[in-house]
Amino acid sequence: MKVVILAGGLGTRLAEYTDIIPKPMVPIGGHPILWHLMNIYAHYGHADFHLALGYKAQSVKEYFLNYYSLNSDFTVNLTNGAVTHHASQPVDWRVTLVDTGINSMTGGRVKRMRDYVGNETFLLTYGDGLANIDLDALMHFHRAHGKMLTVTAVHPGARFGELDLSGDSVTSFKEKPQMGHGWINGGFFVIEPAFLDLIADDGTVLEKEPLERAAAMGELMAFRHEGFWQCMDTVRDRNVLEELWASGSAPWKTWA
Repeated sequence: MKVVILAGGLGTRLAEYTDIIPKPMVPIGGHPILWHLMNIYAHYGHADFHLALGYKAQSVKEYFLNYYSLNSDFTVNLTNGAVTHHASQPVDWRVTLVDTGINSMTGGRVKRMRDYVGNETFLLTYGDGLANIDLDALMHFHRAHGKMLTVTAVHPGARFGELDLSGDSVTSFKEKPQMGHGWINGGFFVIEPAFLDLIADDGTVLEKEPLERAAAMGELMAFRHEGFWQCMDTVRDRNVLEELWASGSAPWKTWA
């Protein structure tokens, strides 16, 4: 199944890093947070990635064009330019990099991926959040309820889009409320292609009209994730993730 990752925002609250590189390329343990996120999906067999780029798209493109050189030792034969990589760890990922516009909003970026995802169910998440989510359970939940889309509901601090739930059905979607009940939008969506019809254009914010409308239609369901989830919205968030990785027991690490 195709995985769309939103990787084009400005990341202004991480300006110490994002003045130079885009937010998904901010390193955790020497690897971009995007690499960590992709490993989570690949562990569950989802390795056909489509990256919705925007701000500093060239940085992401260069990383994947030079992926093996950046992630292994290598020898360059200067006679003919041949490169031999040593002790590299090959990955079976397919990565499609799509420039969705420097000024596009989150909904607009998703809409621009329509030709790439086709008429198929696809996975979607933000390029700045990690979790020890069970993606098999998420997929089973989505297929069982038969609605248009599933959002993963998580329990961190209250500065994100809050979900009002009735059972597993989302009855209201409120972006960044001042007060609420503790469940928020944690990304890790499963989406049916019909949802793309609810997105108007590049100026559409995913977390506003499209998700609010889907909730009002009774087509938005919530997969409750009670485990680890951490976004990287600030330098402090990035440092929390770095410390977890350095400890050797990062909760999101599902690979050897």
